[in-house]
Amino acid sequence: MDGSTAKSLSIANPSESNLASTVLDQDLRILFITAANPGAGTTTSALALASQLAQMSSGQVLLVDASQSTTNLTQQLGLTKERGLRDLLFNTQSPPLLQDCVVDVSSLPFHVLPNGRFARGNEHLTPEILGPLLDQLGSRYRFVVIDGDAVYSAADTLVISTQVDGVIMVVRAEDTRWEVAQAAVQRLTQAGAKLVGSVFNRRKYYMPKWLYKNL
Repeated sequence: MDGSTAKSLSIANPSESNLASTVLDQDLRILFITAANPGAGTTTSALALASQLAQMSSGQVLLVDASQSTTNLTQQLGLTKERGLRDLLFNTQSPPLLQDCVVDVSSLPFHVLPNGRFARGNEHLTPEILGPLLDQLGSRYRFVVIDGDAVYSAADTLVISTQVDGVIMVVRAEDTRWEVAQAAVQRLTQAGAKLVGSVFNRRKYYMPKWLYKNL
């Protein structure tokens, strides 16, 4: 789909400028961006990472909106009426094709898979539902960056974190309590997620040593 009518977003650089290089060095293809609490800046970090990967690699990059927030990427881009992730995962009666859900936003150097418009209801996301779609995305794109909800705000987060190649934790400096962030890291690792990096938004003076030890 041509997303020329979608809203434009400015892309900021993440605080950890070597994050994209780390992803390239480890040959990680599907990345999940999350945080301990909402409001840490996962969407900003996901946009920045997808942009950097698109610039540093020769293959195509896809940014997936897996957040249920009312201010998610889909909302910010004005793509709420488009089919997307939820339609691909949960619309079993008349499932759309992937190419009918992916949006090409002219102002962005990567493709976007919106959150979707399908009414999910009480259906739970499971590895069995998510896995085949991630395999499909990984076969079509050099990199897939998934912008997700915080660890403690959505059950989907743990499911997604265990099905991707790597998880990146976003911490908002001077706002995220280190005890909460540490507990979120432990919860992810105990679930079987592979944490590969971190982004510190609005960092002023220091990076907590505990995160180096846990990532």
